[in-house]
Amino acid sequence: MNEQTYAQINLLPTAQSLAALCSPDAQDIDIRLVAETGSTNADLLASVPHLHRPTLLWAGMQTAGKGRAGRTWHAAAGATLTFSLAWKFALQAQALAGLSLAVGVIVAETLASFGVDARLKWPNDILRNGDKLAGILIETALDKTDRQAIWTIIGIGINVAHAPDLSEQIGRAVADAPELADQRARFIAALLDRFSLALPLFEQQGFPAFAAAWNALDAYAGQQVNILEQGKILAHGKAAGVDQSGCLLLATAQGRMAIVAGDVSLRVTEEYTED
Repeated sequence: MNEQTYAQINLLPTAQSLAALCSPDAQDIDIRLVAETGSTNADLLASVPHLHRPTLLWAGMQTAGKGRAGRTWHAAAGATLTFSLAWKFALQAQALAGLSLAVGVIVAETLASFGVDARLKWPNDILRNGDKLAGILIETALDKTDRQAIWTIIGIGINVAHAPDLSEQIGRAVADAPELADQRARFIAALLDRFSLALPLFEQQGFPAFAAAWNALDAYAGQQVNILEQGKILAHGKAAGVDQSGCLLLATAQGRMAIVAGDVSLRVTEEYTED
């Protein structure tokens, strides 16, 4: 199936038409579109030695999409926006703390500009009406030609249309954003515009430049939550936003606690329970 035929069927634009929708600030981003692939993150990671500028890879369908902590990202053909952006930072790896939260802010604000009211769940989920709408996965690769820089692969998946069996596949309710169904290219272009401004800001100032915006979009602010790891409760308290480094803050009976990013899951609860 050639690119043009697939674009007509699956609403993928051509690279040229997508670039034409972008602002001048985003014109340096290389745009690549494919009908189907295993994982856009994996593809860009493999391409890092050959990348010379920021690169978007947008796939009509992913068959082996990746989620956080090695989980599978489930996607249905035509129902999900799946793409990754390779971006080179003149930073060391430790300076990337909070990047996934900053990306959440960028995506949520772009969604809002298209009429989608999205909220953020620490550390890397985007919710709509309390259900998962989108996820973010960030992976890194060293730049072998520049020891002072690192490549990040920012993978994003957004549910555009409801897939009847998706909730059953992942074991929880999911949300969708039908507002994007006929505006996929314009949404991606708007997102690239925001990335082209926000990621250089992150490079200069880190997550503190995004902390207030994240807290304004916090889905669970003021709610009682359990922090779980592999089904066990690690901490319980009232969600109090994030600090300047991106740690989740909990107001607990023992005082304020900072939860560092990791393979943890946040759950709202009416009361503290070990069951």
